[in-house]
Order: sequence, then C-alpha cells, then structure tokens
Amino acid sequence: MALRRVKLALAAVFSVFSIFFSISLFAQEDTHVRPKEEHGVTEDKHESKKSFDAAEVIFGHILDNHEYHFTEYHDAEGNVHHVSIPLPIILYSKERGLTAFMSSRFEHGHADFNGYRIGDEKIVAVKEDGSVDEGVKVYDLSITRNVVQMSLALIILCWLMISIAKSYRKGLGVKTAPKGKQNLLEPVVIFVRDEVAKPNLGHKYEKYLPYLLTTFFFILINNIFGLIPGTANVTGNIAFTVVLGLISFVVILFSTNSHFWGHIFNPPGVPGFVKPILILVEFLGVFIKPFALIIRLFANMVAGHIIIICLISLIFIFGQMNSIAGWGTSPVAIAFTVFIYFIEVLVAFLQAFIFTNLTAVFIGSAFEGGHDHEGEHIHV
Repeated sequence: MALRRVKLALAAVFSVFSIFFSISLFAQEDTHVRPKEEHGVTEDKHESKKSFDAAEVIFGHILDNHEYHFTEYHDAEGNVHHVSIPLPIILYSKERGLTAFMSSRFEHGHADFNGYRIGDEKIVAVKEDGSVDEGVKVYDLSITRNVVQMSLALIILCWLMISIAKSYRKGLGVKTAPKGKQNLLEPVVIFVRDEVAKPNLGHKYEKYLPYLLTTFFFILINNIFGLIPGTANVTGNIAFTVVLGLISFVVILFSTNSHFWGHIFNPPGVPGFVKPILILVEFLGVFIKPFALIIRLFANMVAGHIIIICLISLIFIFGQMNSIAGWGTSPVAIAFTVFIYFIEVLVAFLQAFIFTNLTAVFIGSAFEGGHDHEGEHIHV
C-alpha cells in the first residue's frame, strides 16, 4: 500500500509539472498585437510586397496555426490573395461566453471579428475602439492544424489496425499468406515485438506490447504526415511530445516494484558517505528519463524541418540580392533539400523506433530483476 501511494504521489507531481510546463509554452504574457485602423477595419488590400522573411516562414511551419496556409500571390491590381484552408475558432471567456467561427473571419490577421483579434497566432479580446481589452481573459479552444492532423493520424491508425484485425479473424494471414495491408504492417509489428518488447520486457512483453505498438505507429504516422508539404510538424511540437512523455512516465511509474525503489533509496554496495549523492541522482533519474524522451523526439523532428526550410529559403534570399544568384543557387539548394528530405523519411521511422525502444527499456528497468531468469522460457 505504501509503495502504491509513492507511485501515485510521484505521478501526480509529474503530471502537474508537465501540465503547467506545456501551458506556459503557449501562454504568452505579451498581449500586444499590432494596431489596426480605426474601429478594427481591415488594412489596405493593396499591400506593398514585403521582402522574404526566412524566420517567419520557419516559425510559421514548426509552430501551431489556426489555418492551413499554403501560399499567397498578388494579382494584376496588387491585391494579396491567400491560398489556405480555414479552421474552426472556438473561444470562451467569462465576460462574453462561448464563441465559434471560422479563422477566415480574421482575414489572415488583417481584421477583427466579433470583438476578437489574432496576432502572432494569439487571440485577444478588443474593445469597440480597437484597443485590446485587458479585462477579458480568452480561453482558446480552437481546432488548430495540429489537432486536425493528430485526429487524422488517430483515425488512420484505428482504421488500419481494426481492418487488419478483422482480416486475421477471418483467417486471412493465419491459414493463408498475408495480403494487402497485412503485408505492410505485419513485419513492423513482428519487429517491435521481437526487437523491442521481448529483449527489454522479458516474459511481461505481452502486457506492454499494445502500448508500445500504439506509441510506435502513432508517432510514425504523425512523422510521415509532417513530411507532406503544407502540413504541420506535429511531432516537432513540444506540447505533443510532453503528453507522450507524460503517458510513458505514468506507465513506467506503475511498473515499478519494491526492488526498483530499494535500489534508488538504498543503493546496495555503496559507501555510506556516497549514498546521499547517489540517492539524489537516482531519484532525479526517475524524472529525467521521460524528459529525455520528450526532448529527443522534439529536437530531432524540429531540426530536420528547419534544415529543409533553410535550404529552400536560400533560393529566395539570393534571388532578392540578384536574380542570377537566385537561379544559380536553385539547383544546389534543391539537390541538398531532396537529400535531406530522404534522410527525414529515415528519421521518421528511426525516431518512432527510438522513442518506443527507450520506453521499453525504462519500463523493463522499472521491474528489474523480475524477468532475468523467466525470460529463458520465451518462445518466438
């Protein structure tokens, strides 16, 4: 009972920490949005063509957004036209209640709507005179592009697994050779079982295999979606990886036993004067493990996308300096971009495997000593 209380307390502490950490990543204190024209009227449609801003393009891709924005162009009269897919905006405030509308109402940040304004993807309440209403706290519950892609990934994952399970129930792939989707996923499932679950979890692998497979395929599908031009880099969003790391931490924590905690709070074979330092290090390691999962996935998925966008941006940067330099840079930049893109396809699979494998390693270490001998009875 005491051990269970320790587990629950640690899970609660880490959960609260992670929630506040993830919220602070998006809750910006600065609510200053660029001023609009009188009464929130839209800006002049005949905008002057601004220079290429690589930083804006990079952060526009790796950060979340209230719409899918693909490109923009100027017509013969100089009007700016945006090619985008608007997404639902859902806002709540105690003073104004619940409000819902499409993000196109903001006209890409150039107009206010229904007493709200968007700037740098942060929505604030505004008064009739166009100034920011500091007295209204806005809770943004919008369906952003990250939410849309995660939902699509979940639908695809469920559809794949349920359809394959139905095929196996009918005897396809059991009494006969695998067909269609079974040929595609069965080798991956077997790989995760034999190379990730069994070596790290021993005789308990069947208990954790559904979670490991779900984690692997969910990360993989989102990684692949992020490589499609115009989509969001969901796995490169720190909030996404924080939630995955938190779930893994809870699973790891509830897999521990008295043997695990005994090694942390009373390390055997260690001199007494070293124990206080080692206990602190080992205890911090309980929290560092999921943190390592969070940062590893986030950093690797963000880095590749930034490199690709930077290489493409070189074409426009040199093109602004000189058209010949822009055309001359294009073949080199495109060649390197294609090369990095293919590496990113490999990284998509690799990072899904690493996250899943490390999770299995941490779970296995949580009940260390529990399968050292029983693992010999596993039949492949």
